[in-house]
Amino acid sequence: MHLLADGEFWVLLAVVLFAVVVWKPMRRTVFGGLDERAARIGAELDEARKLREEAQLLLAQYEQRRREAAVEAEAIVAHAREEAERIAAQSARDLDAALARRERLAEERIAQAEQKALDEIRAAAVDVAIEAAREVIQSQIDEDRGAALLDAAIAALPQRLR
Repeated sequence: MHLLADGEFWVLLAVVLFAVVVWKPMRRTVFGGLDERAARIGAELDEARKLREEAQLLLAQYEQRRREAAVEAEAIVAHAREEAERIAAQSARDLDAALARRERLAEERIAQAEQKALDEIRAAAVDVAIEAAREVIQSQIDEDRGAALLDAAIAALPQRLR
């Protein structure tokens, strides 16, 4: 039995016994801490996955909204172009109508001015002819003959008025 008498054996036994006695409560603490840390890390990973999925979902929603906004913007631009073309065509028609109306009014004014000028020329010609006729009649007709012509004109007046 020389093992029991050896001091190194007892030191080894004391160290092993100490390790067993200390290891049992420490194991729970060490493994419990590690398990808690692993659970916390797992929860953080799960949370990170959830956040990533939410971020991807939000990104997809924003992308969809952006596409919809782009389509809507294109529709607005197309509508604005159509409206501008329609307004331009309407403006051209209105301008043509206004020009035609002004041309017609100018032609009417010219025709009125021509008619007025002709009327004035006729009136002047009548005045000149009456004056010339008066001078001719005065120089060629004496008083007796003028009175006879005047009586004949007065007598013929009712027949001419009918």
